[in-house]
Amino acid sequence: MSNLFIGLGALSAFVSVAAGAFGAHALKQTLDADMLAVYHTAVDYQFFHSLGLIVIGTLQRISPRRCHRIAAWIMLAGIIIFSGSLYLLSLSGTRWLGMVTPIGGVGFLLAWLILASCYLMNAYQRDN
Repeated sequence: MSNLFIGLGALSAFVSVAAGAFGAHALKQTLDADMLAVYHTAVDYQFFHSLGLIVIGTLQRISPRRCHRIAAWIMLAGIIIFSGSLYLLSLSGTRWLGMVTPIGGVGFLLAWLILASCYLMNAYQRDN
């Protein structure tokens, strides 16, 4: 599993860098400032959470835990839903896609919370 999460994180980081370059060069002329900002938000969140997937994959390699697997799958879903909906919104102008985006954001929050609770609970158990 660790190799899968690291590989998916690296692939997602590659896609976000390519999307960022595409947005900076090709879309700068075609999207208005608001939609370009939406597009760049998608790129930023995809990139940071791609790094999160790589970190979780590395943690899974060092110390395999169920919480790593759960957090990684939820984070991947968050990337797809959050960034994917913003990419589609900015490129298509279909406004209802903005209602889907918070679902991905909740996925990000949940993934980080699961990861934090996994380690905080472990730290508490060791101290007591």
